[in-house]
Amino acid sequence: MASFQGKFYSSVHTVKNRWDQVTTALWKRYPNPMAKHVLWEDTISRELDDGKLKSKRLFGKTNRLPQWGKRFVSGSTTEAVVLEESIVDPDEETFVTYTRNLNMTRIMSVEEKCTYYPNPENKEWTCCKRQVWINSNVYGFSKALQAFGLMRFKDNIKKAQKGLEYVIEKMNEGTPNAPQVLPSVVGSSVRKTMPTV
Repeated sequence: MASFQGKFYSSVHTVKNRWDQVTTALWKRYPNPMAKHVLWEDTISRELDDGKLKSKRLFGKTNRLPQWGKRFVSGSTTEAVVLEESIVDPDEETFVTYTRNLNMTRIMSVEEKCTYYPNPENKEWTCCKRQVWINSNVYGFSKALQAFGLMRFKDNIKKAQKGLEYVIEKMNEGTPNAPQVLPSVVGSSVRKTMPTV
């Protein structure tokens, strides 16, 4: 990323729940009232590799365009197809996701890396470190589009955090002390119990 010319943003957010609870909620985070822009999701691959769960999922998301954005895309809303690749390491207690949009990349590309890990100062809490790279190749408008993309990304972070907390709360209304499990591996009955802290 040494020659990256777009916008970069990084933040760390703390979720006041254990890592195993947060990890389980991440698989169940859609639908939720704060993510009405997420239209669909589909798991395209999932495998256990050396004790790590590796997954690829596709999401369809839509956002209403500002008035000035209609000059670049026809219609008042756009649907973006987003690829999420993730690696869960139960031994190291890390959940890393890499996401990027697969369409409309000429107008704007957004690449995000999220790392979830136990809070070093309180093992009952979980840290989420986000890093995002936003770029645009629209001649004469790239900086404005990148600035808009970053502004919308920051706004979506707040919604994502609230949505995750909502899902965790709903999970805890059921059986909060039940052991959590990784999702089933596609084409296999392998399931691995998540460690409790």
